[in-house]
Amino acid sequence: MEKLQKLELMDKILRELEDLKNSQTSVLKKIAQIEVDNINLGVALLDKKLPDVHEEVDSSVQIVTALQEEFQEYREKFFSDNKLASQVDPTA
Repeated sequence: MEKLQKLELMDKILRELEDLKNSQTSVLKKIAQIEVDNINLGVALLDKKLPDVHEEVDSSVQIVTALQEEFQEYREKFFSDNKLASQVDPTA
C-alpha cells in the first residue's frame, strides 16, 4: 500500500473513531434520560442496573477518546516522517 493510500485510510479511521465516539455519547445521553425518567417512575430494577450501564458506556467513551487521540498522533507522525505535506498540498 502506498504512503498516500495509508494516509487516506488513517484519515478514514479517524473519522470512524469520531463517529463511534459521537454514537457512544448519544447512547450515554439516552441512558441519562432514562435515569431521569425513572426518578418519577421509581422502578427499583432500573435504579439498580442503570448506573452500571451508564458507567460501562462512559468508560467506553473515554477509551475511544483516548484511542482517537493516540491514533491522531500516530497519523501526524506518519505524515511527518514520510514528508507527505508536499504530496497532499503541492504548495507546501
